[in-house]
Amino acid sequence: MAAKKPNILFIMADQLRADYLGCNGHPTLKTPTIDAIAADGINFSRAYTQAPVCGPSRMSFYTGRYAISHGATYNNVPLKLSEKTIGDYLRPEGYRVALVGKTHMRKDIEGMQRLGVDPESSRGVLLSECGFEPFERDDGLHPDQSVSPDLAYNNYLRDLGYEGDNPWHSYANSVEDENGEVQSGWYMRNCDHPARVKEEHSETAYTTNRAIDFIRESRAQNQDQPWCLHLSYIKPHWPYIAPAPYHDMYSVADMLPVNATDAEKTNLHPVVEAFMGHDESVNFSREECRERVIPAYMGLITQLDDHLARLFAYLKEIGEYDNTVIVITADHGDYLGDHWLGEKELFHEASARIPLIIRDPRPEANATRGSVDERLIEAIDLVPTFLEIAGAPPCDHILEGRSLRPVLNGESKIEKWRQYAISEADYAWRHARNTLELAADQTRAIMITDARWKYIHYEHFRPQLFDLNNDPNEQNDLATDASYTGECERMEQALYDWYRERKTRTTISNETVAKATGSAHARGYLFGLW
Repeated sequence: MAAKKPNILFIMADQLRADYLGCNGHPTLKTPTIDAIAADGINFSRAYTQAPVCGPSRMSFYTGRYAISHGATYNNVPLKLSEKTIGDYLRPEGYRVALVGKTHMRKDIEGMQRLGVDPESSRGVLLSECGFEPFERDDGLHPDQSVSPDLAYNNYLRDLGYEGDNPWHSYANSVEDENGEVQSGWYMRNCDHPARVKEEHSETAYTTNRAIDFIRESRAQNQDQPWCLHLSYIKPHWPYIAPAPYHDMYSVADMLPVNATDAEKTNLHPVVEAFMGHDESVNFSREECRERVIPAYMGLITQLDDHLARLFAYLKEIGEYDNTVIVITADHGDYLGDHWLGEKELFHEASARIPLIIRDPRPEANATRGSVDERLIEAIDLVPTFLEIAGAPPCDHILEGRSLRPVLNGESKIEKWRQYAISEADYAWRHARNTLELAADQTRAIMITDARWKYIHYEHFRPQLFDLNNDPNEQNDLATDASYTGECERMEQALYDWYRERKTRTTISNETVAKATGSAHARGYLFGLW
């Protein structure tokens, strides 16, 4: 009997900065569980998101393709029905592929109507849920209960006695002030108070419970069937509200110094300056805001780490821990006031660089345990990695990432690694577009880095250039310095070369093309003969 294929536990924490983990050098943040995974796997220190905002980043993670290729360039832009995702690749290999948590995917309703696909059918559900079996879909943004009246988490809270139309907001993401008045967690002034919900009933705890439920159910249904679970946590994404005791676990003394100087304002790029005018940037530029939000943000990360410990303990208890490949990552980072910015979406390291830790329990990966790998890694590398782990065909005519399996195994003869990493943005939906007086189709920006230089191309504006070796804090934009014109031209050419290499012939494999090459005469097409 063939050995069971390994399970894949694909964990994503929304808006988790790469440098906000103990194993990545944060001096005060406690993440012993994640640190232990890094110590028993590989920590990729130069991993980049394909788009520093939730929706397009995740669509790249799930398809293995760049944003320009899959087309879902911002939140709530539907992913085309023609785009294959993780489930499409792994189900034929015998995997149960499911979701617990967030995808931020919007279904292509128009495409389903055109093709006559019922969204409620089994096929329609998979197309509506990014190819995942929605064991529990929860995008974690429910300001208006009428948007999702049957939200399972709200029903769970009501069953526990939390009353109201929307306990997600009124309990899990609200607080009580010094006068006992309920205050919304949407307002960052309230982030230093504990959530009104008990810790064991919070979103992170509940999401972990549901992951354990999925694993338990899968085991009961078919113990021999491997599974791929996308466990997608909502926190530490805003609202930055943490339950006790995590809300005040950290203090101002535990915060990293802000990476923002008056000097960088002397050479502002127009797009960056427009983003600085957003509410989140204006507020995060104030120490009072940072001092309330960041300790809560850190507490949410430690809470996540504690619940991952509980999940991993369950995997060990049932004997599946050493048959499960564990991936820990994030869709993007969070500025938290760095560069006078809030949120994400632009390309500084705080926003575009992501944590990526992989533990492969199999003996082939023993040689790389505990290592830190400095290769340029992209989010799109996970799908081809999962395919190779599952023994599936590589689909190299569609997938634009590279399998990390040879790296995990410490193979010495790896084909030349990528020279550049790419990240894309489409800020058409943001106030910055109006500030800059741009049309909705004039807001594309793209970052390319070779680990030394980071070059950012903006449509209709000058570029940016940073020297990451000599200016790791990205304080000095060199693009306006004539002595760096050569570097700008070199990176612009590299970006042009990258555009020309996109994979657009996705309906026929390279192998099929190779077999048919030069065979027209043999197939009876006798053109060109005398």
